[in-house]
Amino acid sequence: MEENHTPQDEDDQVPSTADALEEGDEGDELYEHHRIRADKGQELLRLDKFLLNRLPSTSRTRIQNAIRAEAVQVNDRPAKSNYRVKPLDVITITLPEPPREFKVVPEPMALDIRFEDSELLLVNKPAGLVVHPAFGNWNGTLVNGLAYHLNNLPTGRNGEIRPGLVHRIDKDTSGLLVVGKTEWAMTHLSQQFFHHTIERTYLALVWGVPKETSGTIRGHIGRSVKDRKIQAVYPDGEQGKHAVTHYQVLRSFGKVALLKCNLETGRTHQIRAHMKHIGHPLFGDATYGGDKIVYGQRTGAYKSFAESALAMMPRQALHAKSLGFVHPTTHERLHFEVELPADFEALLAKWEQYAE
Repeated sequence: MEENHTPQDEDDQVPSTADALEEGDEGDELYEHHRIRADKGQELLRLDKFLLNRLPSTSRTRIQNAIRAEAVQVNDRPAKSNYRVKPLDVITITLPEPPREFKVVPEPMALDIRFEDSELLLVNKPAGLVVHPAFGNWNGTLVNGLAYHLNNLPTGRNGEIRPGLVHRIDKDTSGLLVVGKTEWAMTHLSQQFFHHTIERTYLALVWGVPKETSGTIRGHIGRSVKDRKIQAVYPDGEQGKHAVTHYQVLRSFGKVALLKCNLETGRTHQIRAHMKHIGHPLFGDATYGGDKIVYGQRTGAYKSFAESALAMMPRQALHAKSLGFVHPTTHERLHFEVELPADFEALLAKWEQYAE
């Protein structure tokens, strides 16, 4: 018996090209997770051979890398390749995103790379750039640029280019992404995302000021039954997947506030949906109602000011500020930060002047 889970299952319900979320806004964490229970009549069999039999589309190399990274567990404990699978054993395995059924066309692109070694790189993605090729965006994506930059991207069994991604951010969100350059790095990083040991900090400008200076938002997130282009929060857990966002108010400007958000989980539009749920949608976020005046009178001088602020940054005010993780080969704990983009800085300066 096998239960398969992917981040698309968790974040995105695996949308078809016909009912995908808005272009470029795909899931956050990119891995596949399998849970397999051995049959009652299972004969003793090496763990690696057992997994090859149960996951015929997965290569021996991917399975061996997962075992080395302790991404394979038997009855909730890491196991070696030579472990003998017994009847009713429960085996879980976390793997990088599986190969796609399309070819990635390498395209020259100016990439803002902040760190790179033989295993991985950190890229600072500008707002407006789609991360991954998908329906409506087959070219001009970050992955197309990465394919050009990295001639040795990991390849799938049939030779198609693997993008090396283990997570994504929305098209109109700026900030840091970590990219695995080898199958081993992708496996190791995917394991860290699955166990929520990756440190991710975002800066968000929201409408209004939360009553508490810090807090935690807990609420399942899943595709809205009313509008399939957005994600809804289901606080009772009747739908969607478990999601947790921690926030802290950094600065208050009266009608808006700058928050630091730390993700404990990685769901599609998690911060955007969670902040909308508590009544503080992201400034400029058209998908979740933040592209109009939410706090303050819609008349007079304030109306003119707020509308001009919205016009100067016509996207959600969200920036992936920092990433922290363990390096796949050196095992050193790394931490990276990037500055706010110019449009976000200018927007904050405008609100700061208004609040004085």
